[in-house]
Amino acid sequence: MSSDARHVRLITTGLLLGLILSSIDQTIVSTAMPSVSNELGGISLYSWVFAIYMLASTTSMPIYGKTADLFGRKKMYLIGLFFFLAGSALCGFAQTMTELIVYRGIQGLGAGALMPIAFTILADIYPPEKIGKFQGMFSAVFAVSSVLGPAIGGTIVEQWHWGWIFFINLPIGIPAFFLLAFSLKEKKGHEKRSIDWMGAVTLSGAVISLLLAMVLIGNGQEGGVPSEWQSPRTIGLLSASTILLALFLWLETKAKEPIIPLHLFKLPVIAFGNISGFFVSAALFSAIAYIPLFVQGGIGLSPSQAGYLLSPLMLATVVTSSIGGRLMSKVSYRTILLPSLAVMASGFFLLQLIDMDTPTSVIVLDLIVIGLGMGAVYPTLGTAAVRSVDPVNRGVASSSSQFFRSIGGTIGVSVLGSLLSHSFQTVFFAGFFFVCVSLLATVFLGKARLIPKATSDRDSSVK
Repeated sequence: MSSDARHVRLITTGLLLGLILSSIDQTIVSTAMPSVSNELGGISLYSWVFAIYMLASTTSMPIYGKTADLFGRKKMYLIGLFFFLAGSALCGFAQTMTELIVYRGIQGLGAGALMPIAFTILADIYPPEKIGKFQGMFSAVFAVSSVLGPAIGGTIVEQWHWGWIFFINLPIGIPAFFLLAFSLKEKKGHEKRSIDWMGAVTLSGAVISLLLAMVLIGNGQEGGVPSEWQSPRTIGLLSASTILLALFLWLETKAKEPIIPLHLFKLPVIAFGNISGFFVSAALFSAIAYIPLFVQGGIGLSPSQAGYLLSPLMLATVVTSSIGGRLMSKVSYRTILLPSLAVMASGFFLLQLIDMDTPTSVIVLDLIVIGLGMGAVYPTLGTAAVRSVDPVNRGVASSSSQFFRSIGGTIGVSVLGSLLSHSFQTVFFAGFFFVCVSLLATVFLGKARLIPKATSDRDSSVK
């Protein structure tokens, strides 16, 4: 094996370990949190353990993406991984719920770098004909890790101290850190680059205000306070978010090195791809959030049974993510996304037909249909984003794709949660509507593809 090939394998291994960290973390923590809150107290702060992580990771994504383009993928990825591991260690030693929330914020600051920059590095080290295959493989690893999280979290809190749900990140993350530190080589640029600090501040303020409003709305739904949408604090946060967003967009037209170059959104693959990712995430997160609630309250399953009910959905994505990854070198992005989203929409349509008398097996089948449709969507959208721009903008393109999905999921859960006062069927029908909007946006992607058609046809004829 050549030295370059060996380095590529080591880099890929390091990135896969980092991906396992980011995918397993949320599910392992959600399973263990009841035990954590029993020991630490502060049940009123329970939801903030999740909210602060989401706020920090989502807000930092576009900043990491731009700084990775400016100063190097390796440097920014390792900084993010360091924060994630430091936050994990601190979380394991937390003595109060307040300390845990602060340390989760540090962990979230690191998490914002892991997925966007990982996919950017993949696009840098692999040629176009291989990138789709590895995007599919990474998505499959993400799905399997997410499924394993609840089982690992449950085992840890039953057999050991809950702190190990965070300490377990260290033996995975530390090898990943050193693998990438020693195997990933980047050329150092000598040109002095500036940072758009005002853009970073206004974007962060807009995102934090928006997500805080969504968290408050979500907490209001859990507490049976549907009027949270009209509360002064929610209106104030949404107003602040709107003003800061407008200011951010104006600043980006003036900045020398904008955090998010607005000219990228002139590309249909970026603009409509991000719209598609936003709405499909809004739908998917509604299923993940409200299916367990439905089967516990309506059918009478236990919390652990409800959690495992989502496993078929995640495992089904493994099948089509691998298939989609291999198809990317042969057909256009739209050719993969349109049937995938159509299958996903049909799954949501079936899901909105369920009621209290629906057998669990039927719900599982509906979720499998959703998972089969979902599998190829994220890797295809992610690949389309990073391969549609020149290398100096790949970090921004990848992070913006992840950013819109994260925002979409958060807003989707909050908006659909406000529909619970009507019925679960209304929530799942709204999910069906969101997937249809995503499907419509995909139509406008055009004929963009990973490998130009002439090249793809020539390769096929040679084979």
